[in-house]
Amino acid sequence: MPDKLESYRRAEGPVKGPNLLWPLYGAGLENLGQDGKPIEAPLPQPGADELLVRHDAVGLCFSDIKVINLGQNHPRIFRDIRKDPVVLGHEVAMTVVSVGENLRDQYKPGDRFIIQADVWVDGVNISYGYMLQGGLSKYNIIDRRHLHGDDGNYLIPVQPQTGYAESALTEPWACVTAAYTLEYRTTFKPDGITWIVGSAGLLKSVAAGEEQYRVGAGFDQKSHPARFLLSHVPAEFDHWLRARATELGMAVIDVPDPCDAAADLAAQGIKAVDDIVVLGNGADTADVIEAVSPYLANHGIVALVADEPPSRKVNVDVGRVHYNDWTYVGGSRADVARAYSDVPVRSQLRRGGLAWFVGAAGPMGRMHVQRAIQMIGGPATIVCTDVSDLRLKDLEQSYGAEARARGIELVCLNPLQKETYAAAMARFKAAGGFDDIMVLAPVAPLIADSATYLADDGVINIFAGVARGTMALFDLGDVCLRGVRCIGHTASSIEDLRFMLHLAETGTLTPNRSVAAVGSLSAARDGLKAVKDMVFPGKVVIWPQIKEMPLTALPELKDRLPTVYARLKDGREWTVEAEDEFLRIMLED
Repeated sequence: MPDKLESYRRAEGPVKGPNLLWPLYGAGLENLGQDGKPIEAPLPQPGADELLVRHDAVGLCFSDIKVINLGQNHPRIFRDIRKDPVVLGHEVAMTVVSVGENLRDQYKPGDRFIIQADVWVDGVNISYGYMLQGGLSKYNIIDRRHLHGDDGNYLIPVQPQTGYAESALTEPWACVTAAYTLEYRTTFKPDGITWIVGSAGLLKSVAAGEEQYRVGAGFDQKSHPARFLLSHVPAEFDHWLRARATELGMAVIDVPDPCDAAADLAAQGIKAVDDIVVLGNGADTADVIEAVSPYLANHGIVALVADEPPSRKVNVDVGRVHYNDWTYVGGSRADVARAYSDVPVRSQLRRGGLAWFVGAAGPMGRMHVQRAIQMIGGPATIVCTDVSDLRLKDLEQSYGAEARARGIELVCLNPLQKETYAAAMARFKAAGGFDDIMVLAPVAPLIADSATYLADDGVINIFAGVARGTMALFDLGDVCLRGVRCIGHTASSIEDLRFMLHLAETGTLTPNRSVAAVGSLSAARDGLKAVKDMVFPGKVVIWPQIKEMPLTALPELKDRLPTVYARLKDGREWTVEAEDEFLRIMLED
């Protein structure tokens, strides 16, 4: 008799309907499905240029909760979901089960894939699990939008021996690993728009005989902006910039008042600028930075050039640092170019350094911590903070022994234990501060407070998805005088996902360690509620093709499915062997 699991892997036999799916009809969990259950729909049939895929495993994400909370007001939803509901689920492992006639030379039943959820077609984002039907369904159609989008084919092949859960979880893991592979410009953006801004106080100080500003690199025939905007630039520097711009064929636009620039920029058809260089040392430097920063383009850089700090802390839009990849750099030298290049922006954790993960014990935080421990050349000390003792204890149980075996000090702290927390943080600050701070908690005051613990040349990465327009006060004097860097990150590219799948399939990083609970498709609503309520320290994985199974934490498998539990690593970590046993028992007949 053929093995059930092997037949499943090969996608043998007829595809049985109906399709089951969880449509979301509006904001709130009460609008998910009908009467708290998934709905039945006809089994879709692929057209000549389409694939019918089976969803094998789906990771639940807090991004799903954002859609549930906002409904059709979510920025990635562009339709009335009361009439045309969405189906969530963007962390998906899938298998081809039927192939349209025009694709049979490229695909066959049994081919396995993950999908880069961020699908773009004709410049419009129609992500899988948002505008496109997602993984909380048994079956789905893959059409030309997925196969021939703006970035080509959004399907990424998976090796036959790779687990379904670990395949699905490469999507959130790719967001984590991508945060450490970011690259930043070390000069003005070529062919971009650069705005150089001074102040009245600065004009007086430079006129009194201070060192004149200049641009020593990135401003020549090989590479230079297309346009300059100039505001309150000291006379000698202003003259030099205009002369060089004429030589290079650049346009120069005067913006008389940087704090009231909307009309002047609109008159030039300028909606955003790529580089904003603020020449500091004026009493109004903080006001100027706050006024001009909103004009920064995606992937834009604010460079503060000053040899003294602003007179007060500066409001920084940390939501746009995260979502729009804004970056703050600076330097104390009169050479503007050195604000970019003297301390290049570093995204990789400092080798042998001191790293702090703020909000470390949730699903995404655990991934960051696991990576920091497992990757070669990581930090010597890893500090994990979280307000849940239960989660911190689980984090220590999961990674403590491994960290110590690798010579890494792993410190877990709860800020609510005020005396212990204060004493430990005072120790780290006295040691010079943190080389790297990864903020995973979307709380603006917490982000601002964390930055005060940075070491010289330290980097704070705002990984948490705070809303655009969320402001936090930063001492930007640290940016120009101590080389501190403020960066952010969100999502991942197709290449990021391919790279993470490679790390998983070579055993370099193990997404299976993120699994905390499992259940059938009917348990998806409970799973999403658990994600919203932060019930589990790791990821919830839904299996659309198995028999009815309530949401089950891995330790509970000891009683529910003891042979699966016996194949977990240390009785707590999902493995491919446990998954095989699980599917042999639980796959639908």
